[in-house]
Amino acid sequence: MIRILLSLVVAWIVAGAAHASPVATQEFNAVLAKTVNLEHGAELFRTCAACHGTNGNGSENGDVPRIAGQHFGVIVRQLVDYRHDARWDIRMEHYAGRKLLSDPQSIADVAGYISQLSGGETRNVGDGELTRHGAAVYSAKCAQCHGLMGEGSAGDRVPRLAGQHYAYLLRQMYDAVDGRRPNFSRSHVRQLAKLQRDDFVGIADFLARAEWTGPVARVAQVR
Repeated sequence: MIRILLSLVVAWIVAGAAHASPVATQEFNAVLAKTVNLEHGAELFRTCAACHGTNGNGSENGDVPRIAGQHFGVIVRQLVDYRHDARWDIRMEHYAGRKLLSDPQSIADVAGYISQLSGGETRNVGDGELTRHGAAVYSAKCAQCHGLMGEGSAGDRVPRLAGQHYAYLLRQMYDAVDGRRPNFSRSHVRQLAKLQRDDFVGIADFLARAEWTGPVARVAQVR
């Protein structure tokens, strides 16, 4: 309990400092002002494809997230956060750095290309035992911001979670509670810290099985 409380305090302090960075905010706004060049984005994505796959489906073991079809503004936010130490991953800090994405136009182009990818059909899911429980918890605790089916919001730049790999979702929730996702808001971390193991597992499995294609949403293979 003490370790969790200390982690939360650290996460809150770092998150506040990260999001207050005027340089990061300036770069984020500069990217959003650009007109996307998909052809250039496709060229830049060739480097990303080494880990995320040519269709942006990531890896089913949850080590690499599915990024295909993620909202443009969300992708931009994550890339900028990696560039300004507001999100941690040694691989992404390198690939999102200025050596490969030299300017706001490059960030806009690769983010725009990723956002229009369709991804693949396969994804990592749980065993299904807690999916219905997870759906109930998600509806009560998460749907107000992330949408009924995890579709997120392009306008509010809320991440699309539907169809993400189960193992990745589970790891990100635990990382947030343990202070390893400094770009999570304080309220987000507080909400996650109230959940139990079965809640995490169920929510991750529910979202991994959720399918979101344009206006059509459903949950696949729910027991």
